[in-house]
Amino acid sequence: MLYARVSTAEQEKEGFSIDAQIALVREYAQRNGLAIVQQYVDVETAKKTGRTQFEAMLKYLRAHPGVRHLLVEKTDRLYRNIKDWVTLDDFDIEQHLVKEGTVLSRESRSSEKFMHGIKVLMAKNYVDNLSEEARKGMMEKAKQGIWPSQAPIGYLNVVGPHGKKIIVPDPESAPIVARVFEWFETGDYALKDLTAKAREAGLRYRKSQRPVGVSTMHYMLRNRIYAGAFEWAGRLYQGTHEPLITTETWENVQEVLDGRSASNVRADPIRFAFTGLITCGHCGCAVVAQMQRGTYIYYHCSGFRQKCPEKYVREEALAEAFSAQLSRLRMDDEVFSLIERVIRESHADKSRERIETLDRLRADSDRLQQRLDKLYVDHLDGRITPDMHDRMAATWRDERARCQRQIDVLHNAEDAFVDDGVALLDLARNAHRTFNKQSQNAKNAALNLLVSNSTWANGELTVTFREPFGMLEESAFGDPPPGPPIMPGGGGVSKWLPE
Repeated sequence: MLYARVSTAEQEKEGFSIDAQIALVREYAQRNGLAIVQQYVDVETAKKTGRTQFEAMLKYLRAHPGVRHLLVEKTDRLYRNIKDWVTLDDFDIEQHLVKEGTVLSRESRSSEKFMHGIKVLMAKNYVDNLSEEARKGMMEKAKQGIWPSQAPIGYLNVVGPHGKKIIVPDPESAPIVARVFEWFETGDYALKDLTAKAREAGLRYRKSQRPVGVSTMHYMLRNRIYAGAFEWAGRLYQGTHEPLITTETWENVQEVLDGRSASNVRADPIRFAFTGLITCGHCGCAVVAQMQRGTYIYYHCSGFRQKCPEKYVREEALAEAFSAQLSRLRMDDEVFSLIERVIRESHADKSRERIETLDRLRADSDRLQQRLDKLYVDHLDGRITPDMHDRMAATWRDERARCQRQIDVLHNAEDAFVDDGVALLDLARNAHRTFNKQSQNAKNAALNLLVSNSTWANGELTVTFREPFGMLEESAFGDPPPGPPIMPGGGGVSKWLPE
């Protein structure tokens, strides 16, 4: 069976990668005497589970127990999330990762399975890093006073003079939005009546053109963006866009809405280190945190199903218990250096893909710029109408801006890819020594990475590690051999990498 995947529909339309994957895998199958009975191709991101063809492939494997070879170009084409890896691992099949020169099965060595698990984590880390860079880009726009998302009702997204997407008042809906605030400021209208009045004035959703609803009206009246500021990621920023109403009008509307002066932005909620990580060993309910006297943090069973006998426990005691559990993970310097080498080799392959993608994006950007230049000349020469020029130019500028954003994200994410991967493994190796020194957020992030399940009962913590980190625990226990076994030829063979 053959499986191939590209990340976006745009790549599929351009014939990017799919044909090359299929040709490579089919050549491998022919060379090794394997007949391909079924072929599945996904044009979706593997960041989320539920890929259409991936699910169809699993269904086929369940229905055809005689098919026990799966051929794919490489690890990150098959899955980029842990759930799909675990699901596929339950099938008794051989996975042939053609480009990596690896064949995995239940008979594979622990070292091979561990290395494969690291590649899955690295692929997931790469996707997460791209998302993180996109979020960073949006945060940077917010800090510059530029609304970083879809324009709300009353505004339009356009490309500004510096090539960045900004918002400007919508000539059709902006005057209606301004009047809506003025009407509500008088105190003469309930939300339902105001919504009906706005509908009569022609206020509609931009895409569907359906009349706005009451909940949308309430959200709009609470939104600071219409007064020239906006909230993003829990912070208030002064926008560079044109406001539709005055600050005074917005504040008066808030007083009408809730009978009090407009409040400041809410402070960030307290982030407890072990929230969402522990269940009660008695009843299976979540173990939740509670702060006492503004200083001391205690954890206890939520008691959702029944009254629980488990006593409260201080956060410091849980931190010590987690630190002790993390000490079960062992990775000596030799093994760590070998895994680091695998990561850097994986990065080299990823870099080649990145260069191909960047070249394609730059070519797209240049082509769109040439179209814009030609369009402008046609407009000056009178070969097209001003309306057609404006419409086509707006479309092509948006496409070019998208290319530029993707280029920026790839540049930023790639720079951190290797270092993040090595740091991820170093975290696993030294987790028990550095855990108590980390911040609340860092502890939570580390445990989410390393731990799949943990329970607290009778004052004791039980932890199950995520794969492949569970293999580090397996390799740590049991008496190590006095020395590497000697093969007939006299060569030493290590436990991890016999080759």
